[in-house]
Amino acid sequence: MTQIVQRMEERLFQNRYLVDEGRPHIQINRAAVDSPQLRSLISICPAGCYTADEDGRVEIASDGCMECGPCRIVCQATGEIEWSYPRGGYGVLYKFG
Repeated sequence: MTQIVQRMEERLFQNRYLVDEGRPHIQINRAAVDSPQLRSLISICPAGCYTADEDGRVEIASDGCMECGPCRIVCQATGEIEWSYPRGGYGVLYKFG
């Protein structure tokens, strides 16, 4: 029996997201300079929601968010992330549980 192995990106593509336009469930509370914790989210976020803009500041595109929470934990002490669950019916819809 042959086992098919999927890459994480292929598995994430199977999920569906219902974006609540104009009401993101994650926001960045800006400081003069992004903390090392906030910058680390660029590599920590499994869905790749955090990126650096042309000025090196951290940006978020929450429409692919898996609502897994590492950003909440990493930035808890700095207060740079404001995170809440999406309104009912919005957010990630997992295909594989």
